[in-house]
Order: sequence, then C-alpha cells, then structure tokens
Amino acid sequence: MLSALLSHGFDIRTFRRPAGDGLQVVTDAAGYEQRRNEVYNWDGLTRGTTPFLVIQHTLLGEGRLDHAGVRHRLTPGKTMLVTMPHAHRYWLERGGHWEYFWFLLSGREALRMARAILDAAGPVLAPSDDAVARMAAACLRLLSPPAPGLGEASAAGYAALSALHDTAVTEAKGVAPPPALARVLAHVEANLTGDLHIDTLARVAGMSRAHFVRRFAAELGISPSDHVLARRIDRVERLLLATEMKVADIAKAAGFADPNYLAKAFRRQRGLSPLEFRATRDGAV
Repeated sequence: MLSALLSHGFDIRTFRRPAGDGLQVVTDAAGYEQRRNEVYNWDGLTRGTTPFLVIQHTLLGEGRLDHAGVRHRLTPGKTMLVTMPHAHRYWLERGGHWEYFWFLLSGREALRMARAILDAAGPVLAPSDDAVARMAAACLRLLSPPAPGLGEASAAGYAALSALHDTAVTEAKGVAPPPALARVLAHVEANLTGDLHIDTLARVAGMSRAHFVRRFAAELGISPSDHVLARRIDRVERLLLATEMKVADIAKAAGFADPNYLAKAFRRQRGLSPLEFRATRDGAV
C-alpha cells in the first residue's frame, strides 16, 4: 500500500465537519507532501485552541521535533504524533528535505487514543512495515477519488490511529526501563500528590542525586522534574475533561501547590487556561 500511495503522488484533501455529527474520531485532513529548502515550522501553541492531533510519517529526508524540551530527529521510518495545543515545535532545517504523509484528526476518542500512545511510547515511534502499510492504505483511501464521506473518512483515520496504537503497545512491551528507574516511574504514578522532589526520587532509585538525574535523562529522554510535571499535567487534563471538579480541587489532586501555579504550568504546556481547556470538551473534543 505504501508503493500505491507513492504512485498516487503528492496530494492533500480536507474534510468539512458539520456540527453535531456525533463522530468520536474525525478526519479533518490528510496528505502526502514534500518540503525542500523552504521555511516549514509549526508551533503547537499557536494553532488555535480547538484540540486536534497530527500523525506524520517520514518517508525521505529528515524533520526535527522539539517536544516539551526534548529534541527528536524525524528520519525515514519514524512517525511523529503530536496534539494541539501543546508545547512542541516541528520544523525543516534550512536547506533540508522532508517527504512524509500525514493525518489531521480530532474527536474525543481520537484524543484519548493519542494520549494513550504518548503515555506508552512518546511522540516519535518506529512502526513495523505492516503498521506503515496500514497507515499508507488509510491515507491513500482519503486522497483517492471518489472523496469518502465523513463516516468512511472517520474509519480511515481510526485505522491509521489504531496502527500507531498497536505500535505503541509493542514498543512499550519491548523496551523496559532498568529496574531502578521502573521503581521511580511506579512511585511517581502512585504519589502524584506527594513529595516528588529529585532527592526523593533518587532515594527511590538508590542512586546519588547527580547520577540519578543523568541516568534518568539518558534512559527516558526527559529530566525527572519534567517527567513529574508532564504526568501531573496529564492528570489535570483528564480531570478537567472527565469531572466537574473545581480547579482548586484538581490542583490538590494532581500535586500542585495552588491553583495559580497549576494555571501557569497548564498554560505553558497546553496553551490554554484550565477552564478554557475544559470548555473545549463540549465542542470539538
């Protein structure tokens, strides 16, 4: 199917979503493109306030991604998954070349699956040939005539996201952190409202502070403090979408000292205040 998509050639198709369609996975657009020696730069905090996600699979060349301060190279065979709004940026280096196919999806189930994939494997995955073929087949159907209706487009977007979900589960099973860091990750999940300072986590790992920080960043690609913040922000996001709890109560439930600190941290990571983010759940989410 990948060869069929390549034969189809560069193309983009967008889909208009009527209000109240009831779909939980919505395909808003898909495409097969290349960028060569041009300005190409997307900031995840400047693309509006309506939540959506992007899947982008690299075929040739190389793109770059900065995801919450962690740098990634998007080389052939790598798939990027990012959600908006979020503190990330992806771009083409000056004089570079990047060829890829992509999907733009929205809807409550799409965003839930995206969060599960990001939690399990992070924003950059290396899908199997079978998973790439499934994504390519979905993209080809979205681009080929006749244009699919909203239901068929939704099914194609869900198929692509499911292929990436299968990849995330496989990668999560195949790459386990060292036992000392696994203890730390479990401790963080079980104690998000408690003391998660670096010294505490280093004691859980049985390492000196300096050695722990270096080892954690080397193994997981993120600093311990950034990991703790990311997990707390994820909990805040889930509570905002799934409950009617007050922001002050959510702050306590996620380990933030006060709602003002939560609001500042959440806006840096998601580009919205907590209440603005909650308001999206009755819209496009």
